[in-house]
Amino acid sequence: MDKTTIPGIVFSIGMLLLGQKLEGGHAGSLLQLTAFLIVIGGTVGAVAVSYPLGEIIGGLKAFKLALVEKPNDMVPLMAQLVDLATVARRDGVLALESKLTEIKDPFLKRALGFLVDGVEASVARNTLETEIEVEAEEGTVHAKIWGDFGALCPTVGVLGAVFGLIHVMENLDDPSKLGPGIAVAFVATVYGVGAANLIALPIANKLKRRVALEKERKVLISEGVLSIQEGLNPRILEEKLKSFAGAHGKHAARAPAAKPS
Repeated sequence: MDKTTIPGIVFSIGMLLLGQKLEGGHAGSLLQLTAFLIVIGGTVGAVAVSYPLGEIIGGLKAFKLALVEKPNDMVPLMAQLVDLATVARRDGVLALESKLTEIKDPFLKRALGFLVDGVEASVARNTLETEIEVEAEEGTVHAKIWGDFGALCPTVGVLGAVFGLIHVMENLDDPSKLGPGIAVAFVATVYGVGAANLIALPIANKLKRRVALEKERKVLISEGVLSIQEGLNPRILEEKLKSFAGAHGKHAARAPAAKPS
């Protein structure tokens, strides 16, 4: 479970409710079904117009990626690739075939399979790069769906506020209806701004970060395997992978060698 997503949302909403209470308000005043239906329902409908159904479903499923914290395995992955390069340099590329059954990572296993099967370097590179880009593009679309939801929410909230004020104007001769109408107007704005800035936009940012990290990880694998195919010296490969891994590579020299996975 991710250590910041749910706690962050709960904390931010909790602080808002605490602030309202300190000002003499109460949480019940923010529970307006009408405002909720206008803002959330209207925004969902607008997003649905913007994307095909399959992408919207994918975006909803992607929400769980923001809730799951995937361990960063860049350093042990670099060590594993260097180990594979050492085996290939000592015993030949075909010796890596025995390692395939030990590898659990699907992308690494597929990339190494190209090497063992003797696929040309240009074909292997194009195939791996295409897969990386397609997956990254798909993840970016899912993040953009949440970003668009966050961008539209405040506007629909303003629309809900206008509806509430229209209702107030229609009932100026009935004071008993003025309070509920004004409440819907202001609560709709709160829902729109709150849902956007406390939930949707942060989720979009986290999904973008997840996509970037996964792309970085797969580029590392791709470059590592292709370098093994070129016969690059394991020590030189290690330095090369450090540059691809960015900040993670700085710790590679101090990290213990990882077991193949």
